[in-house]
Amino acid sequence: MKFEKMMKQWVIQGKKGIESLKLQNVPIPSPGDYEVLVKFHAASLNYRDIVIANGTYVWTTRDGIVPGSDAAGEVVQAGPKVTRFSVGQRVSPIFHLKHLYGSFDERYFPSSLGAKHDGVFRQYAVYNEESCVEIPSNLSYREAATLPCAAVTAWNTLYGGPRKLKPGETVLAQGTGGVSIFALQFAKMGGAQVIATTSGPEKADRLKVERADHVINYKEDPKWGETAKKLSHRGQGAHYIVEIGGANTMVQSSKAVAIDGQISVIGRRAGPQGESGESGDAHSTTMHTVRRILVGSRQLNEEMISAIEVNDLKPIIDSRTFHLDELKEAYAYFETGQHFGKVVLDID
Repeated sequence: MKFEKMMKQWVIQGKKGIESLKLQNVPIPSPGDYEVLVKFHAASLNYRDIVIANGTYVWTTRDGIVPGSDAAGEVVQAGPKVTRFSVGQRVSPIFHLKHLYGSFDERYFPSSLGAKHDGVFRQYAVYNEESCVEIPSNLSYREAATLPCAAVTAWNTLYGGPRKLKPGETVLAQGTGGVSIFALQFAKMGGAQVIATTSGPEKADRLKVERADHVINYKEDPKWGETAKKLSHRGQGAHYIVEIGGANTMVQSSKAVAIDGQISVIGRRAGPQGESGESGDAHSTTMHTVRRILVGSRQLNEEMISAIEVNDLKPIIDSRTFHLDELKEAYAYFETGQHFGKVVLDID
């Protein structure tokens, strides 16, 4: 197969938000013995990409890093000792390239795409064959590009810990970002009741279309945690809470959670004031477990992919589309919070 010699890629230089993004032309890399060269067809954004560009990410990042962690493409070259994949297979790199199975270990941090290791907002990339998964057979490249971070995080939240979601339990998902929407989909797939929170009527209507059993407008209801508990099956509270807001949303989450329930801490999007607009002891109301989520392993990724195929689940993609050249515009749109589901970039 004949290849071009150069490719486009974005890098982050400095910590000035969108203005830190710089488009480059660089040589296409060549795979080693155990590596594959992947040509990307689509990628998607996460909130993490925004805070990395702003310089407010919780961990340090390398200047000049290629941003982005979620993409899907095809293997166009394979090293002579590669056995997991062949040319033409559709693949995605996993989020932490070294986290293959088991619990997360800090030694995996340097392999995180888009922060410590060059990410996916580019046309081609080389990966060790062990760091990739075959994408679901029922999904397009655009759909599969939404999975590596947000979907695996949601799957890990519900099915990856010592306590796994059971039919008939209740899940509370905060907001309409990628992780929360995937949590809604995976929870309904598993026979759970889902309560969702959002900030406006349009998104509330969309959540109902996606089969949320109850939707609470947290701007109109500052005590949404108490409301969620009342709405839960038999008033037991939520057995799983997808906690993406921050310190003060934890206050309401603790009021919504069931006894022996689990609050999965994923983000801090609401900032220091939180959505609830109140302070207090987040652990004072009931007994629960707080579990910190850092995406998930390749094993969890592959289990999720099987479930997606068997159930023919389709990721929710925002109606706005962007090309790789329009990454700055995509960042600006993502920052407005107007999106519903995943914001996707078309790369080719």
